[in-house]
Amino acid sequence: MRAVDIIHKKRLGEVLTAKEIDFLVQGYVQGEIPDYQMSALSMAVCFQGMTSQETADLTTAMVESGDQVDLSRIDGIKVDKHSTGGVGDTTTLVLGPMVAALGVPVAKMSGRGLGHTGGTLDKLESIPGLHTNLSRDELIAQVKDIRLAVAGQTVNLTPADKKLYALRDVTDTVQSIPLIASSIMSKKLASGADAIVLDVKVGDGAFMKDFDQARTLAEAMVAIGSHAGRQTVAVLTTMEQPLGRAIGNALEVREAIATLRGEGPDDLTELCLTLGAEMVMLAGAAKSVTEARDKLRETLENGAAIEKFKAFVRAQGGDARVADDLILLPKAPVVTTWRAGADGYVAKLHAEEIGRVAMRLGAGRSTSDAAIDPAVGLVLKRKVGESVRKGEAVVEIHARTEDAAAMAAKELDECIEIVSHAVEAPQLVLDVVRAGKASSAPQAADKAADERGAAVHQSAHHGHGQRRDLVREDGDGAIQRARDDLVQAARDAMKKAYVPYSHFPVGAALRLSNGAVVTGANIENASYGLTNCAERTAIFRAQMLHDVQGDTNIIEIAVVADSDGAISPCGACRQVMAEFCDADVPVVLTDLKGDELHTTVGDLLPYAFDSHQMDDKDEPDATK
Repeated sequence: MRAVDIIHKKRLGEVLTAKEIDFLVQGYVQGEIPDYQMSALSMAVCFQGMTSQETADLTTAMVESGDQVDLSRIDGIKVDKHSTGGVGDTTTLVLGPMVAALGVPVAKMSGRGLGHTGGTLDKLESIPGLHTNLSRDELIAQVKDIRLAVAGQTVNLTPADKKLYALRDVTDTVQSIPLIASSIMSKKLASGADAIVLDVKVGDGAFMKDFDQARTLAEAMVAIGSHAGRQTVAVLTTMEQPLGRAIGNALEVREAIATLRGEGPDDLTELCLTLGAEMVMLAGAAKSVTEARDKLRETLENGAAIEKFKAFVRAQGGDARVADDLILLPKAPVVTTWRAGADGYVAKLHAEEIGRVAMRLGAGRSTSDAAIDPAVGLVLKRKVGESVRKGEAVVEIHARTEDAAAMAAKELDECIEIVSHAVEAPQLVLDVVRAGKASSAPQAADKAADERGAAVHQSAHHGHGQRRDLVREDGDGAIQRARDDLVQAARDAMKKAYVPYSHFPVGAALRLSNGAVVTGANIENASYGLTNCAERTAIFRAQMLHDVQGDTNIIEIAVVADSDGAISPCGACRQVMAEFCDADVPVVLTDLKGDELHTTVGDLLPYAFDSHQMDDKDEPDATK
């Protein structure tokens, strides 16, 4: 068998056998086939393509070119997740603890960031003390103990892929679906998972810019997984704007922690529920996607996910206190803002260029040996579709120096578009591809919407006298389900009340404009004047989330009390509501039996005191 004959065969568009492909791959790894011949083969594949069988055979040959991780010592179905790369993609840090909290083993091998996309290992290593250089035995032992480990590739996995990818990078043969699919799947298969969920990013900030190409890649990877006997699902998701709000290593860790507390950005939370549900389903830990989503959401609400995160950080040598005290994470010395030049709506946040701005601040690396700064990056105060007023902060810049911050602000001028008319946010989940069937994008989106139960979004800015509730068009039932979820969150919060004197627990839950739910309970004190009501606890807590989530508005309130019939908030709480909420924000008041009273903030206190009632002559004289 000669390499030149196999190259000639592929150049003519003929199908290669498994033996021919294996001969080329093994010969290349062993140095018997030179770079120029593999370059010729790669170019032939770019022009002629490969059949699904050829692609599967190429993947198998690359898997067998090096070590393979055996996870059989871990009980249960081991599930892995892979993203094709994006900006602000923090899903692994959230998904891992959520899924592991349900008892599903997650043994993940991740990489470092290069270019405008961030690396999971870099993000994790911004946590003081945390290391990712686990041996194979350490990784297995940790997953057996706490069901979760994330490590770098310390073993000799897929050396053929490493050599071939470096060659493709300098011969303009990267853009080939069979070569991309086999590269990704060879690493996943060699890592030993029984089932694989793929997050295939599509759009401006993704490797795949075109939906049809991305779907073809997704189908190719699912086919490879099935051929190898691994359950595989691919979810196509948008990357037209950064995911979540944080871009940068420590900033993304902060956001992941907020999400694990149930207080994260709506899109990041939704994507983690979507991908996580597929992982839980493949692991056999739920009978339906709806059941899987409910179980995952519960880990956010009952604290199981954040506790699993702490156990994971502790197991890998990190300071688990970061989950409770974000000040322990690296912090940039310079924080400035990019502000809107006019009233309007955010129409574009060019993901790739925004990622490059963060990279130039030091959050990423332009070469594989470059150092990164864990503290720097960007925080988006507004996302596509949200309203903004002239002079308001749209992006928070975290930089090492004033000059770096100024340069980033100038570069952001070319990355953000604000228009005068309302625009819609891009659809998050575009399609789902499973073995044996690939759902169309509209069908997949409709199904996902049904299963999500019509999340409520809101893009108003507090204090401007305008609210815009964007409710997915699923009818009144979806709105009621969202309201029921908020009431349940208030019920759960009530259980955490500290009421040794009155023995009258109250719980409150707020839905924010980014989809997050923030809760509070009444906390009493022997000096009664120091007691704080549930409503005020929740509102003050929501305000404290500003550093993590950016500006957010309260769009709905639920209050639950252990009473006979719904009770109304006290006067102090009504005044605080009026200060931090628009007058038309809906309020549902209920008791444990489910008796409900529906009102609004404005109806609760129609003549609220505000700062405009003080004129200059009434203001205190600071000189006295």
